[in-house]
Amino acid sequence: MRYFALACDYDGTIAHEGVVAPSTIEALQRLKESGRRPILVTGRQLDELLLVFPEFAIFDRIVADNGAVLFSPATRETKVLAEPPPPEFAEVLRSRGVPFSAGQVIVATVEPYDAVVLEVIKEMGLELQVIYNKGSVMILPSGVNKSTGLAAALNELALSPHNTIAVGDAENDHALLNLCEISVAVANAIPTLIDRADFTTALPDGAGVEQLIERILHDDLAGIEPRRPDRQIVLGKQDDTGIGVSIRPYGASFVIAGPSGSGKTTVVRALIERLTRNGYQISLIDPEGDYDEIEKFVALGSASRPPEASEILQILQDPTNNLIVNLIGVPLADRPAYFSALFPKLFELRSRTGRPHWLIIDEVHHLIPKSWDPVVGSLPEKLSETIMVTVQVDSVHPAALKSMSGIIAVGPDPDLTVQQFSSAIGFPSPISGPLPHEKGTVLLWRVSEADGLIPVKIDPPSDEIRRHKRKYAGGELPPDRSFYFKGPNGKLNLRAQNLNMFIQLAQGVDQETWNHHLRQRDFSSWMRENIKDDDLVAEVSEIENAPDSAPAETRSRVIEAIHKRYTASE
Repeated sequence: MRYFALACDYDGTIAHEGVVAPSTIEALQRLKESGRRPILVTGRQLDELLLVFPEFAIFDRIVADNGAVLFSPATRETKVLAEPPPPEFAEVLRSRGVPFSAGQVIVATVEPYDAVVLEVIKEMGLELQVIYNKGSVMILPSGVNKSTGLAAALNELALSPHNTIAVGDAENDHALLNLCEISVAVANAIPTLIDRADFTTALPDGAGVEQLIERILHDDLAGIEPRRPDRQIVLGKQDDTGIGVSIRPYGASFVIAGPSGSGKTTVVRALIERLTRNGYQISLIDPEGDYDEIEKFVALGSASRPPEASEILQILQDPTNNLIVNLIGVPLADRPAYFSALFPKLFELRSRTGRPHWLIIDEVHHLIPKSWDPVVGSLPEKLSETIMVTVQVDSVHPAALKSMSGIIAVGPDPDLTVQQFSSAIGFPSPISGPLPHEKGTVLLWRVSEADGLIPVKIDPPSDEIRRHKRKYAGGELPPDRSFYFKGPNGKLNLRAQNLNMFIQLAQGVDQETWNHHLRQRDFSSWMRENIKDDDLVAEVSEIENAPDSAPAETRSRVIEAIHKRYTASE
């Protein structure tokens, strides 16, 4: 199951003219019985809502006051999530003749009194915002909306917005729909909401929600994917066209394979960065302790103590936690048994919550080796949202490989890697001849899709870019990779072992020495071979090749090209 919660607006969504039909209540009950959590998110004040909607207990949580109040029907506990406006605000509105009602936080009026409201907010210097809802005007603390209220409700239920569907009809539902993985507009929604939603029901208000629930119960909205580009996980760019290549956040699974030092870690770190940036929870099984330094991850396990399954599950209960399971303390021979015991527990957690959204298994040949048959019983026929990383495909149990939907082949011999995968899964190989290899490029094969092998230039993770900058800005290149200012007659031998030193020497050498290296295009040549920064090389080459540039000016331009990329933030 992918979706575990349905967040519904009230007026104009489940309710028609303020009343919820019995058939809509029945549909919500069926949704609840399926194990999913219905959540009501409304601009109405809580007391008013409980009076007009006696069936409110069908919802697991109610977010009222347009995000400022959170109510649990089961316990009758109310949480106020924001500070209300000062009492003087209401007094001034009353003195200006503005009709309004006040909830625990929200102050509500109607158009055209919004002009007076805005004037009062400005005069009093208050940090308040005005939100519109089909002629209604809601005044709330800045930053409070249906999205913030739903986030608080999901946090209490230990669920993620990525496992939530939102449905609404009006202006104040934009934030609600933006938070959730799938956004739905009922047929009577305002045009701008319909334009931005992933799906629009054929019927209006409660009947449309009934239609949506039936589809959720039928196939979990299979075939409806988020339209927002930030829901896709960008791998890189297609080598021959420059078109972006992405993987779906749900349903995909890959082996990343290649020899040691081939760039597998770069690909894995790039995917980790994209997934965490988009809020998908990751559990990374790390047999060799290679990933402990990743920022914003909780790391469990050490050389002296393997992590307990109970610890792992406790950390993952919070959807905002990402986890590294360090198995360096588990002897190599015991790792398959450890993984065989842990995996069913992770799979059971995923079946209850949809999380961890992605499971990354590094050195998978240590955990699911070809010779380890007991693990087969714990693996489903098809694994989704899983990445297995290995140095050699044919060292991994075929049952694990057959559960994958594709492979990312890394390194100088992708032909062999793809052929081994193809043989293991019993699927015809997409290779018809020798494959070219270029550093930084991988081959992506999605087995069930018709696009064949796709060469992809990986977009490196930003932490790798930072390491690259630190290495070349202030690191120590070996003598054979350093730059030497020698001059036209070789009288000098000034070594620049990094870019900081290059700048210092460039500022001090005489003009004849500078011109000599400039005319021979030595600067861009050195940077191309040793710094490997295509953008820097392109800019410095342009400076070297510009016929109308005064030599004295080129010095400051080259220095600035380096400075803005490498040393400005150091």
